[in-house]
Amino acid sequence: MARTREPFISLALYHLFKWSVVSPVLHGYLRGRIYGAKKVPMTGPLIVVANHASYFDPPLLSNCLRRPVSFMAKETLFEVPVLAPAIRAYGAYPVKRGSADRSAIRAALQQLDQGWAVGIFLQGVRTPDGRISAPKLGAALIAAKAQVPLLPVSLWGTENVLSKASKWPRSSPVTVRIGDVIQPPADKDKATLQAVTQRCADEIHALHALGR
Repeated sequence: MARTREPFISLALYHLFKWSVVSPVLHGYLRGRIYGAKKVPMTGPLIVVANHASYFDPPLLSNCLRRPVSFMAKETLFEVPVLAPAIRAYGAYPVKRGSADRSAIRAALQQLDQGWAVGIFLQGVRTPDGRISAPKLGAALIAAKAQVPLLPVSLWGTENVLSKASKWPRSSPVTVRIGDVIQPPADKDKATLQAVTQRCADEIHALHALGR
């Protein structure tokens, strides 16, 4: 039977890390603003799609959604004895290098079956301006396979937090805007997946254009 929430230990670790580290940094140092948090379904599997411009995006995104978000991580991290159980409990799942598409889809489906919200950056890689120029179909495909809704989220300003010239994060303002839930594709036809993917990208761009 599919779960409706992530494991309790993961929820406990999430709140510990959120309130002791991430939230103080977001609201204090980064002067963070969050819009649309009440739009987030608090139970049931969910695919969170967002733009990506900074290494800080995963914890900030999870913090703002008020529930843990599971992200993929390099398989080698799960070979570290102490680190592996910690990041697994926090929702990370391993992906093999060289077969990322297949293994990521399989692992994401398993996480959704466990009641997790799974985070997927729509372009797959960081972009310098936080915009999505080449959205991938993976999120829509996973949503179609699992029949799970998608939630578009815009991360604004995170590209300015960490620069190549400095190893220390800058106190740069960050705004997170959460959109309305988008229903999963009705089928796995490529044209359907492309339409839903573009709708997600358009919604994220519309939220991003609102700025601070």
